[in-house]
Amino acid sequence: MTKPKRQSVSSGSPYEPVIGISRAVRIGQAIAVSGTAPIGQDGKTVGVGDPTAQARRCFEISKQALEKLGASLDDVIRTRVFLTRIEDWKAVAEVHGEFFRGVRPASTFVQVSRFVDPDWLVEVEVDAVAPPKA
Repeated sequence: MTKPKRQSVSSGSPYEPVIGISRAVRIGQAIAVSGTAPIGQDGKTVGVGDPTAQARRCFEISKQALEKLGASLDDVIRTRVFLTRIEDWKAVAEVHGEFFRGVRPASTFVQVSRFVDPDWLVEVEVDAVAPPKA
């Protein structure tokens, strides 16, 4: 049996080459999107102090990674949302709903003590099962 091809994509995050990670990896139909922080195109934190803006940016980056690998938000089966302030969960959950209300993946919201950049309030992970490639 042939081993499924591994595809990886980058989002351009300055952390990816330093840490040695890809934004997302697809093997067969399985896609895993790495912990995604609210980093803008300029490499700086988006929405400092604003969990809603940060969550939106995290999900936008994740969506783009999925699309580069031939999937969409409809293919997402699990999300993980990490917050430095658990009291932000409702604001972040509303943004999650904007992206996933129709999909309703399995999901977890947890508080962590901090991230690599202290300006980050939110980080997300996304797992998907993509349609088979033709």
